Amino acid sequence: MAGHSILLFFLVIQCSVLAQSKDMETINFIKLFILNDQKPTHLIYGGLCWRKDLINKLVVELSTIGVRTSASFKPRSKYQDHAVLYLTDLDCAQSRTVLSYASSKELFQFTYRWLLLVTSPQLQQSKISLLENGPVLVDSDVVLAEKVGNMFKMTELHRPGPNGSMISSPRGYYNGSVVDVRAHRELYRRRRDLRGHAITMSNVIQDSNTTRLHLPREDRLELQYDSITKACWSAAKIGFEMINATPRYIFSYRYGYKVNGQWSGMIADLYANKADVGTNCVIFRDRFDVVTYTDLVAPMRMLFIFRQPPLAYVANVFYLPFSTRVWVTIAVCTAIATVTLFLASKVEIVMTKTTTQQQLDGGICDALLLTMSAVTQQGCYIEPRRAPGRMMVFVLFTALMALYAAYSANIVVLLQAPSDSIRSLPQLANAKITLAANDVDYNHFVFNQSREPLYISIRDRVFPENGKAKLYSLADGVERIRKGLFALHSVAEPVYRQIEATFLESEKCDIATVDYLVTFDSFTPVRKGSPYLELIRVVHKQIRESGIQSAIRRRYLVSKPRCTTKMSSFSSVGLMDMRPVLILMLYGVAVSVIIVIGEIIVHKLINRYYKQKSNVLMVKTIRY
Repeated sequence: MAGHSILLFFLVIQCSVLAQSKDMETINFIKLFILNDQKPTHLIYGGLCWRKDLINKLVVELSTIGVRTSASFKPRSKYQDHAVLYLTDLDCAQSRTVLSYASSKELFQFTYRWLLLVTSPQLQQSKISLLENGPVLVDSDVVLAEKVGNMFKMTELHRPGPNGSMISSPRGYYNGSVVDVRAHRELYRRRRDLRGHAITMSNVIQDSNTTRLHLPREDRLELQYDSITKACWSAAKIGFEMINATPRYIFSYRYGYKVNGQWSGMIADLYANKADVGTNCVIFRDRFDVVTYTDLVAPMRMLFIFRQPPLAYVANVFYLPFSTRVWVTIAVCTAIATVTLFLASKVEIVMTKTTTQQQLDGGICDALLLTMSAVTQQGCYIEPRRAPGRMMVFVLFTALMALYAAYSANIVVLLQAPSDSIRSLPQLANAKITLAANDVDYNHFVFNQSREPLYISIRDRVFPENGKAKLYSLADGVERIRKGLFALHSVAEPVYRQIEATFLESEKCDIATVDYLVTFDSFTPVRKGSPYLELIRVVHKQIRESGIQSAIRRRYLVSKPRCTTKMSSFSSVGLMDMRPVLILMLYGVAVSVIIVIGEIIVHKLINRYYKQKSNVLMVKTIRY
């Protein structure tokens, strides 16, 4: 009897040692698994039916390699999500609750990692079925570690889509050390094969319904309509083929804006899970709650496009041919010439006994009249009669003739030259040109994005409160741009295409743009939380780096028209060009009228004075 008791005691001791060694094997496996990942890790465990001393040993062992541990599934900071590793044991009953909670909170998404321990998958099939029917998709990093004796067999689990079957791939095994058999450590490289699962793209159509026919064919017909949408689809289709996905498409008639708390258009398709990817769209702050932007596929900028106003519209071109120093020098030389002619005429009057009407009278007025006639190249009927005065007049006319030739050449160029006066949004707001917008859906929303006074002033000029909105078709708007003093707000690419087709080469040289939104380029939106986000992001970058994206742009899009040859073209001089001259004439007429009135008043006062004086003399004569 005593011998049986001793044998039973040793068996209990041996089982305890074996159980403890197995538990230490599990802890060592978890430790080496984390080290093999080579990532910063914060372990969160739940659903463990282990003894407290084993959990404490796990915490202590992991702390030696710098790994924090926690038993709380409540999120603390989204900036540390990439470091979170969840641990649960499927042999424990509480693991079902953990898996259900993780599915409801979308904790199987990227960037979370999972390590599931199990002794016999067949016995825990009910719990594994939760994974098979749950959101364990291509972005999930879920490892099932099956314990076989003293070894662990690691298997990765994921589904290519919500309706796909579970795919298992070997991760490696543990037999005292972790052996990693993955071909690539990067998750997206291991999940590139979606096995034909369908990915849907929402394509925005705003120009013509014929895009519904030409877009899937990629026949490059009618590129004047929705060319950006067609380019985005071509790039997206190549990306889908790179990850072995089946491309599908739907259409929407607006990009998507929030109206009365509800999304519309393409953004609504993404939000309602009708599509995974969308056409390039402009980045707005409120869209960040619904979509994630990936990469630039086709450039789409919303701009005010216009021709720079003529130089005569913003500056006095009659002053510009010469610098200020030249004008000052001309004024000084003219004054000196006036004084010298005055002195010469004085000498002529003294030396000449007789004078004529064509001869200078020796006064300053005649000398000034002669020099002003020379400056304006008009000539004068009075002139000096002796050699010194005539020599001075000859030199004056010769010098001013050279200046007049240079002035005339410059003024012809300046009258036809464009200005560079509008380069920013405040300058555009203050410019005296017509502001309008392309009559498409997005312009009804874009102008209401900001409440700053500058943007409100521009919006009120495009959408006046008490008038008709200045909305034009693309063809009509571009024609008004060609005529000048007109700015059209639109997506730039279709306007550039119309300009290439209708503008003369000389008319392309002064095309200018101003960004109203002052935002980044448009990027491809992907539904927030989509399992294909990382795959799409990577393949789009590969398409861009390989040059395919550049080729697609050249096939579908037109860049800003360039001024290849600055050839001169005839343009008539209008009233706006002659504005400074007309203003000078008006000032001259006003001054002359004032002088005439002054002369009349002075004449009447003098006559009244002499009349009164003569009456006084007459009275005195009568008295005497």
